Amino acid sequence: MRCVIGIDLGSTTTKAVILDEDGAIIGRGITNSRSNYELASAVARSEAFADARFRLVAREVRGELDQALLGRLERAFRLEQTLGQLGRLHELIEEEIERRQYGELGPTVREAVGSIVKAIELEERAHFGSENPPLRSSFFRDAVGSAYNRYAEEISDPKGVTFDLLLGLYDKCIIRVENEPMDLGFQELIDNALDRIENPTLMVDAVRAAASTELDEACMVGTGYGRATLPFPKEAIRSEILCHGLGAHAMFPGTRTVLDIGGQDTKAIQVDDSGIVTSFQMNDRCAAGCGRYLGYIADEMNMGLHELGPMAEKSTRCVKINSTCTVFAGAELRERLSLGERREDILAGLHRAIILRAMSLLARSGGIDDEFTFTGGVANNEAAVHALRDLVDENYGQKTLNISPDSIYTGALGGALFAHRLAS
Repeated sequence: MRCVIGIDLGSTTTKAVILDEDGAIIGRGITNSRSNYELASAVARSEAFADARFRLVAREVRGELDQALLGRLERAFRLEQTLGQLGRLHELIEEEIERRQYGELGPTVREAVGSIVKAIELEERAHFGSENPPLRSSFFRDAVGSAYNRYAEEISDPKGVTFDLLLGLYDKCIIRVENEPMDLGFQELIDNALDRIENPTLMVDAVRAAASTELDEACMVGTGYGRATLPFPKEAIRSEILCHGLGAHAMFPGTRTVLDIGGQDTKAIQVDDSGIVTSFQMNDRCAAGCGRYLGYIADEMNMGLHELGPMAEKSTRCVKINSTCTVFAGAELRERLSLGERREDILAGLHRAIILRAMSLLARSGGIDDEFTFTGGVANNEAAVHALRDLVDENYGQKTLNISPDSIYTGALGGALFAHRLAS
């Protein structure tokens, strides 16, 4: 099967989308590896091809029973991936303990880390074993990091194996884990996953067919913050503006205005009825009002990035935030907390402040026209969406606001569509 791929090299995440010969999406992949763009591209691409093979399996599946079995198979596959990464994390921490030579404390440190890893493993097995696992971050670092912190706090000893010691080991090794491609290929992972589910024989033929299908990559186009760092030929590189405009149009053909809030920049884009960009404004001089700003706030509050939106939605009053500068945000946040303001209300104010900055860009790009599409990772944050709806209503009246669950892939989709045109 001939296919093309679009890769969006963002400042915080790298995304990949695969299209078949007809231009239909057959695979998506994402990673938060960002210390090496070439490696991040390879990891996202690998994830997209694994997803593509699952979709090939799904094409062979018929009936509700098989669909339910397919869901269990995919969860088992994701569990295999997670356990593989968890095992690698444990291995690297063991090496780091050996390198640091803790002396008599060494065995106690190893025992503490081993108990944390075992607890996380049990938690992951329970998560992926559930028919309806609760929503959480799809990134290994976020999911495992949150659990590691919890268990490290529980077992740490201020006079022995301290919390800071345990957290330092994790921080030292997690970057290597997320930047290493999985050793096991799709076939071995899926075989292990089949062993975890009941009546796997019902799926074996479909799995074998998907695993053996040749996916011939005809063309790849790169876009995003790090696109210039890869050895792509000139014709295989497209600007973020063009890719987000075309990707949003492909998702919602009626789109005329696009707002993308990514990790490092915010883009306000106007497109015509063919998805061609007619005007844009972009804020890329600092991370204020972008995903990295939210990441900084999450770190200040010792929370996961995915937890900010749900907490902000519990607000009863919106605290006015004077600065969305990353440099001063921590100071203002701590000041607000010291004055007795609730975290929920502060976060609601922070989200509104971020969207206010975006509204300024939208106004300068030409305003908001029907239909209006919100893309980028921040579009998955319900508090940001809530603030956007309110401010659009206040300034422009009722508008059709489109948000896809796959909005973070918009730029990669645009890149893949350009690749499809090049390969045609």
